[in-house]
Amino acid sequence: MNLFTDIRALVLDTLDAMARDGALPEGLETGAVTVEPPRDAAHGDMATNAAMVLAKPAGKKPRDIAEALVERLGADNRIAFAEVAGPGFINLRLAPSLWQGIVRAALTEQGFGRSTMGQGEKVNVEYVSANPTGPMHVGHARGAVFGDALARLLAYAGHDVTKEYYVNDGGAQVDVLARSSFERYREACGMTPEIGEGLYPGDYLVPVGEKLKEIWGERMLNSPESEWLDEAREIATEAMMEMIRDDLAALGVTMDVFFSEKSLYGTGRIEEAIESLRAKGLIYRGTLEPPKGKTPEDWEPREQTLFRSTAHGDDVDRPIMKSDGAWTYFAPDIAYHHDKVTRGFTQLIDVFGADHGGYVKRMKAAVSALSEGRVPLDVKLIQLVKLWKNGEPFKMSKRAGNFVTLRDLVDQVGSDAVRFHMLTRKNDAPLDFDFDKVLEQSRENPVFYVQYANARINSVLRKADAMGIAVDDATLANADLSALDHEAELALMRSLAEWPRLVEIAAKGHEPHRVAFYLYDLASAFHALWNRGNDEPGLRFVQEGDAATTQGKISLARAVGVVIAEGLGILGVTPVEEMR
Repeated sequence: MNLFTDIRALVLDTLDAMARDGALPEGLETGAVTVEPPRDAAHGDMATNAAMVLAKPAGKKPRDIAEALVERLGADNRIAFAEVAGPGFINLRLAPSLWQGIVRAALTEQGFGRSTMGQGEKVNVEYVSANPTGPMHVGHARGAVFGDALARLLAYAGHDVTKEYYVNDGGAQVDVLARSSFERYREACGMTPEIGEGLYPGDYLVPVGEKLKEIWGERMLNSPESEWLDEAREIATEAMMEMIRDDLAALGVTMDVFFSEKSLYGTGRIEEAIESLRAKGLIYRGTLEPPKGKTPEDWEPREQTLFRSTAHGDDVDRPIMKSDGAWTYFAPDIAYHHDKVTRGFTQLIDVFGADHGGYVKRMKAAVSALSEGRVPLDVKLIQLVKLWKNGEPFKMSKRAGNFVTLRDLVDQVGSDAVRFHMLTRKNDAPLDFDFDKVLEQSRENPVFYVQYANARINSVLRKADAMGIAVDDATLANADLSALDHEAELALMRSLAEWPRLVEIAAKGHEPHRVAFYLYDLASAFHALWNRGNDEPGLRFVQEGDAATTQGKISLARAVGVVIAEGLGILGVTPVEEMR
C-alpha cells in the first residue's frame, strides 16, 4: 500500500472528471503532477502541484484550477481538509482512517513497502572488485556495504539483480603478489625473506609461503623466476580470493558472480569487443594532443589505436592499444562491459573508489557505444573513510602491515554496526568512523537508536503476551484502531506511510543511505511517542485493564517493528529483540 500513489491517483481521477465536465481541456499531460509530503508538516499531510504544472497548458490561472480541484477533492471521504496555498499549491489533510489503514497494511501485506517498479529490469551491480593481493581494507568495507545494500534495495523494488565481483587477476599486481609470496616461501624454508620496495609486506602471505613449501619442498629455492612465477601467481591469487570471500562473508556480503579479468586474455574476448566498436566506426589510428596539466600514464606522443569515446560524451578519445601492440588497461575493461551487455542486462552499476573519478566518462562512453545507447551505466564513487579511536586517528594493522583491514573493523564492533554506520553518509561524502561512537548507547549513535526502538517494541509485545493479550499479527490487524488519534500517534503513522514511497525514491536514485536516514527518523518518532507516554498515561502502549485499547496501540508499535525489520533487511542488518 503506497498512500502517496493512492492519493495521486485520486488527484488524477479528479482532474479527468474536471476535463469531462469542461472545467479543463481534455488530453492534458499529467506526468509532472506530484503528491508529496509538504515542506512544513503544519501545512497538512500531503501537497500537490497539479494546478501549478497544468496552468500553462490549460490556459488558466493556477489558483483558479486549484480552487476548483480543492472543492472536488474535499468531497472525497479520504480527504479531511483541502486548501489552496500561495499561487496555486494544494495542501491536503487526510482522514484518520487512512493512517490507520497504513497500520493494517503493514501487519497484513507480505513485505510491506516492496515495489514492482523494477519489474522487467535486469541489473548488474559490480562492487568491491579489490585487487586479489591481500586482505580488504576499510575503504573496501564501505564499497562492499554500499554495493550490497544497493543490490538488496533494487531487488526489494522489483529488479532482477546480479551481484558481481571483477577479479583483477590479469595485471602486473598479481606478479608482484607471486614474488612477495615467493619470499615467504623462502622464509618457510628457513631463509630470511627479502621484502624489498614494491613487494607486499603483510604477514597474511606467510601461510601462502608455507603452502608453496608443501607443494615444492625446497626444489624451487634456486630456480629462476620463469620456472615458479606462474604457479606461485595462481596459488597466491586463489589464497587471496579465499581470504577476500571470507572477509566479505564476515560482513554479510555474498556475490553471485566472480568474473576473472584473466579470462579475457588469450580468449579473443578483448578482440571481439574492440571489433564491435570498430564495426561502428569508433576505432581509429591517431595521435592524441598532449593533455593539459598532469600527463596521464597511458598517453604517448605517437600514433596509437584509439577509441572515439568523444562520440559518446567523453572529453577526449582514449587509447586502447599501446604503440608496442600491448593492450592498455582500458581495453579489458571495455571487453568486460561488453560481456555484461551481451548477458542481457538492462542497467549496469559500477561501484568505484573515489580515486577512479577520472575513469567514469570513458566507461560511460564505452557502455553507450557497446549497447548503442540502450544500456545506461551509473558509476557510484565511494569516498574515503577516516578511522578514529580514543579521539585519535587509527591507522595500523599487524595483519596487513600498513592499513586497517575490514576484518579488524568487524571483529571490533560487529558486522551490523559496520554496515549501518557505513550508510549514515551519502556514498560521495567522506565518512568518519569512530570506534567509540559506533558502540555508544545514545541517540547520537544511529544504529543503537534504531535497534533500541525495535527492542522496546518487542518488550511491549512480551509484556502484553504475559498479560494474556493476543499480539499476533492477524489479531492486531483486526484490532480497533480508532483510539489512535493523538498527534504523536498520527505523526508515527505518517512516518510509516512514507516507507513505500521512500523505497521507490531510494531505488530510483541508487541511494541506499536514504533507508538508513529514514529508519533513524522513524525510530525518533517512535521514541518520541514512547517518552510522551511517561507523562501522559493515555499514550502508553499497554493500557492496564483495557485489552482492546492495548491491542490497538500495540498494533501501531508492531507496524513500526515490521518496517524497521524490512529496512534493516535492505541494509543487511539483523534486528535485535533485546538490548544486551
